[in-house]
Amino acid sequence: MSLPSCGQGGRQPGAELGAVGDVREGFTVGLLLPGEGPDRPLFTRALASLCPRCHVQYANAAGDRARQGRQIGRMLADGVRVLVLGAVDPGTVAPWVARAKLSGAKVVAYDRLANGPVDAYVATDPARVGREQALALLGAMKVAGPVLLLNGPATDPYAATVKRALHAVLDGRVTIGWERDLTRPDEAVREVAAAVAALGGAMKVGGVCCASDAVAEAVAAEMARAGMAGVPLIGHGGRPAALGRVRDGTQTATVRADVVAQASAAARLAVEVAAGRTVYGTAVVSNGTTASIPAVLLPPAVIKKATAHEAPAPGTARGQNARPH
Repeated sequence: MSLPSCGQGGRQPGAELGAVGDVREGFTVGLLLPGEGPDRPLFTRALASLCPRCHVQYANAAGDRARQGRQIGRMLADGVRVLVLGAVDPGTVAPWVARAKLSGAKVVAYDRLANGPVDAYVATDPARVGREQALALLGAMKVAGPVLLLNGPATDPYAATVKRALHAVLDGRVTIGWERDLTRPDEAVREVAAAVAALGGAMKVGGVCCASDAVAEAVAAEMARAGMAGVPLIGHGGRPAALGRVRDGTQTATVRADVVAQASAAARLAVEVAAGRTVYGTAVVSNGTTASIPAVLLPPAVIKKATAHEAPAPGTARGQNARPH
């Protein structure tokens, strides 16, 4: 038997086995994001085009994983049976994903691959992010090295994939002089200072690659203090402040997502899992707790000084590649 669609008793005509919602009747999709960004209006518009009677229930965790857990619990209590989850902490959210599944809900992991029994996943391809960051770093280097790699959290599967892709390009071509997996952006200042001291001075550094533009922001300030003008600095995310740094030359490049395509893909997956359809993506991934997760992995864009002036604001018709992190 199928689970009842939102507010409806029994299975709707034409609904498939395992359906939790019917497009003709409409249902509620819970959109849980780790922070503010252009995703919400883009997702809402994309969902409306696919399911005019569907409704979005939105929650912003403001970077607080405990708060996000409470938000998931409230949505499940409200009867929401399709969750699009941008996890604050992908590595620790598995109990909440499991709770959602026990409640009969479907879960689409958004932007970061949450642990637990998720039904589908959509994100910018982390392997391509790492590759593009590495190529941007190599193309900008003026001295042979060594380079600093400031990666994302070791518990984040997305960050781990970016890291592997970085090494696949850089290993054997440059010397990795300093590498750390950071849990918070503010750790970057300490790491840059320690790396410069260990490597024999600021001008010995060939370049710096950061897991996010939030990390790059902290690094840029420390590089200015340490006299590292001209040392290549690569970020990820496409924050407006990062675009400003790329324009003024204090950050070499940023790699960012096509948030319009990402939000649109998430809306499509939400409708498909709600209807109980077989989900198809561009790849199949594993999150460590669940294997064979269908995934839609989208290509990133690289923004350098030559093209930064063309980069529009997030969420606009021409701002498809903006994605703050």
